[in-house]
Amino acid sequence: MNFKKIIATALTAMMTFSLVGCGSSSSSNTSDSKTSTDKTVTIWAWDETFNIKALNEAKDIYLKDNPDVKFNIVTMAQNDIVQKLNTSLSSGTYDGLPNIVLIEDYKAPGYLNAYPEDFKDISGSIDASKFMDYKLDIMKNGDKLYGVPFDSGVTALFYRTDYIEQAGYKKEDMKDMTWEKYIEVGKAVKAKTGKDMLTLDPNDLAQIRVMMQTAGEWYMEKDGKTVNLADNQALKDSITVYKNLLDAGIVKQVSDWDSFVGAFQKGDVATVPTGCWIASSVQTAKDQSGKWAVTSIPRLGANSKSVNASNLGGSSWYVLDKVTGSDLATDFLAKTFAASNELMNDLAKDINLVSTLKSSSTGENYSKPSEFFGGQEIFKDFSTWTAKIPPVNYGLHTYAIESIMTEAVQAIVGGSDMDSTLKNAQTQAEAAVKN
Repeated sequence: MNFKKIIATALTAMMTFSLVGCGSSSSSNTSDSKTSTDKTVTIWAWDETFNIKALNEAKDIYLKDNPDVKFNIVTMAQNDIVQKLNTSLSSGTYDGLPNIVLIEDYKAPGYLNAYPEDFKDISGSIDASKFMDYKLDIMKNGDKLYGVPFDSGVTALFYRTDYIEQAGYKKEDMKDMTWEKYIEVGKAVKAKTGKDMLTLDPNDLAQIRVMMQTAGEWYMEKDGKTVNLADNQALKDSITVYKNLLDAGIVKQVSDWDSFVGAFQKGDVATVPTGCWIASSVQTAKDQSGKWAVTSIPRLGANSKSVNASNLGGSSWYVLDKVTGSDLATDFLAKTFAASNELMNDLAKDINLVSTLKSSSTGENYSKPSEFFGGQEIFKDFSTWTAKIPPVNYGLHTYAIESIMTEAVQAIVGGSDMDSTLKNAQTQAEAAVKN
């Protein structure tokens, strides 16, 4: 089996990460994709209320100066996009593909390594320096830039101020905390209120990924190719904290997105440590307005490299070079998502977008206080934390390795020796990425 087919098979098998709001959706295809003419831009993306709404607003801005251009914006479930891309690119068949496609950041390196000739180098049209550094590594190959960064997955700690106060703590105590301090607060919250501190899904290692990236590490080495499990100190520290959270008895276990969201909307947990994109779901509980605040994600106290900033999820826009109209598609992205502060300011209000375009933080809506979050200027804080996210190379095999790590973590939580378990996981992962 050649390399392209291996990547195609692996990408097709990847399921959308269940607890990443910006990466989950249902299919609501409103039109069929067709090979574009010179004046038509076809775009594939998922999520009507987030990505598709952003595209429609970008389209309206672009049409002001380009009224003769037509747009064919197609809503499609992320897994369907992955399958259709893999089938077409692996066979070299481009009929029916879009000009622009939204790709999850964890998956992008796999595509760019397997099909670099099929994605357009947009270096000459996009100024990469305008974006947050941590988003760029996954979409670059040498000096070539292949993507336009979109949403930030900057993490934050959303917390119930009333529960925290009942436990004897104040907002100042929650600022730039360690996970060790977090567990201490969680025990007090459980004792005083009976509420758990957070949710965890035993089949989803999102929290470990968040912790690991605070120290600038990933499942792969910096080259994005070498498996890094057995001697990865940040991973070991993260698993230790994960186990300590469970041992402390402050975790409400969940099994899917609905139970995750339901836990904080019903008031069953005191905090939600996850991507900034969860803000809109938190605010759905109107009766809790004024009872929430947001602070930076905790860091690993035992790891000197760890900072109070990380990332979870996120996606970016890519132009398919061999579909007619790639220059027009690039121009659209260059004048909207890659440069328009007007668009980013509007999207902050309309879809709660935290942009990775550096200048977006100067927008009026980024400085508006949120009544729901007690008057806090949450977008300004998100932008500040986004700039501090340690960059990592996600490599080609995040989900393949995580399927192995899920079993390893559960074994360690159950009492198995960490070093020997991770050594075994390293061996399994090395074999998996070679096949």
